[in-house]
Amino acid sequence: METTSRPTAQNTASDSPAPDVEDSKAAERAEAAARSAADAYARAPFPWYGLDAAFTGQRWLMQVASAADGVVQHGSLGHGDEPSIRTEATALEKERFAVVITVAASPVRRSGDGTGVLDATTASSAAWLAGSGLLAHTWPPQLDHTLRDDWLDQQTETAFELADDLQGPAWSTLSLPVDGEPTTFHYRESEFGWVLAGSTAAGVHIGAYGRGMSAYGLGFFEVRDLGPYV
Repeated sequence: METTSRPTAQNTASDSPAPDVEDSKAAERAEAAARSAADAYARAPFPWYGLDAAFTGQRWLMQVASAADGVVQHGSLGHGDEPSIRTEATALEKERFAVVITVAASPVRRSGDGTGVLDATTASSAAWLAGSGLLAHTWPPQLDHTLRDDWLDQQTETAFELADDLQGPAWSTLSLPVDGEPTTFHYRESEFGWVLAGSTAAGVHIGAYGRGMSAYGLGFFEVRDLGPYV
């Protein structure tokens, strides 16, 4: 006689969490992550900048960077389509986004661990962060995985050199509103998108990068409520 019992459908179902329970836990994790990100931005001792109200698309939080002592130094806010590394040229053409980077203005200072000296932040700092940020979301379609790291290292070094020479021929200037006031930015384009950087009367440096959106029509304002980004 066969004595081995087989699990019934009812028993099998009871071994796994109900779909609504899994959905609820996933929602809780997402909410906790959003709170953690918002808290990181809230710790910054400087104002954040994003696109002004003329932009009506999606907004989202990206990342903040802190020193060894925990003080927030810079961070990014995203607008439009969330960029991703894509190899298809047509996919790159369809992406429409702009990322705004806010960098705290600070003089030459000792590092948080007391072991060295940190350079002063300038508009070049914002330009470097913007240039490297654009590269992080770029993958030329003719490259495979084995070549991309070499390409990225080479292009990152080039971006650093360009950021260190904002008065050079690679850059032009344009005036964009910051809190309604015309502000001069350094601007350059490449086949992968555009980069700009400048300094504000609010004591911060602004960098930005993007593609699919014209930089000439952008305006920046102080973000007093991070709600639309969360």
